[in-house]
Amino acid sequence: MAVITCIEDQRKLAMRKVPRMFYDYADSGSWTESTYRSNEKDFENLKLRQRVGANVSDRSTRMEMLGQDLPMPVALAPTGLTGMQRADGEILAAKAAEEFGVPFTLSTMSICSIEDVASNTSKPFWFQLYVMRDRDFIRRLIARAKVANCSALMITLDLQILAQRHKDLRNGLSAPPKPTISNMLNLITKPSWCFGMLQTKRRQFGNIVGHVEGVDDMSSLSDWTNSQFDPSLTWEDVAELRKLWNEKLIIKGIMDKEDAKAAVGIGADAIVVSNHGGRQLDGTISSISALPQILDEVGDKCEVWMDGGIRTGQDILRAVALGAQGTLIGRAFLYGLGANGKEGVTQTLEILQKELDLTMGLCGKRNLSEVDKSILHQYQ
Repeated sequence: MAVITCIEDQRKLAMRKVPRMFYDYADSGSWTESTYRSNEKDFENLKLRQRVGANVSDRSTRMEMLGQDLPMPVALAPTGLTGMQRADGEILAAKAAEEFGVPFTLSTMSICSIEDVASNTSKPFWFQLYVMRDRDFIRRLIARAKVANCSALMITLDLQILAQRHKDLRNGLSAPPKPTISNMLNLITKPSWCFGMLQTKRRQFGNIVGHVEGVDDMSSLSDWTNSQFDPSLTWEDVAELRKLWNEKLIIKGIMDKEDAKAAVGIGADAIVVSNHGGRQLDGTISSISALPQILDEVGDKCEVWMDGGIRTGQDILRAVALGAQGTLIGRAFLYGLGANGKEGVTQTLEILQKELDLTMGLCGKRNLSEVDKSILHQYQ
């Protein structure tokens, strides 16, 4: 068995175990993938200051997000098709997150439904919403999240127009995979994945199939989703949705200070600085590069988090140093899930926390409340 010591080890194992179209769906960006690459590279360009002669015993990586005390400032990001990385993937990831003590966010485009995850977990999770043209469906989706006792609603605003992702087009991405010769040849090489899928009934978009009139098979689902993303969505529409949700509200997909200001204006409790993992506007700046200007605009009016490019605990530390009050991980936990299921997600979280803890100590700090820009060479 392969020895796993870092997220990159998990990625390599996931690439061997997960069917090509679903691995590529998780590990790719739009067009030239320049922003996808920048998300990682710009973290590496933030150089850490090594400090010695400081008491770094009794370290703690604990930090609050939305008033919840967490073992580290990390939540699992909403990721579509998670249940295609591994059978029942959303349930497995939610269980791992719950046991570790960090929030899990379920995507609108998940394979396991809100009800599936709620019935297999014991603590509240977060629900991520894409705003579709069918507003009645959206209102019912929000109501289902309330019944499931979701403690926060995360509205993603950067996917009203779907960017071109070359790998998804070439692979003919669908859930479940279409029985083409190319797909069948690839699936033959992924026996454990196939066996898991044969053991579950969850193979389509669980939040949609059976909840929208006329959507009960793969072809009608595809037609419906392709027509439902709403490019006419405005901040006024988001403000109306805010009235339907009395719990914590998170706005995801903020890359500009004017949009950050608008999110605060409609009552967001937290915003996520995010370029959708480099999967939407290719050629824009990285999330970590956008973070400082948005923090300057928002101040203490709401919590500011970020995602995109986080592959190590050092990246989490860098984000906190720049002022982020939380981070979301997507690909990192998907690699763990694809590699080793629930245990793989747990391992992802353990790896990140250990790296965060050790790096913090090597920078001469004992807890995250002491961490600021002074640990970065660029700010000396």
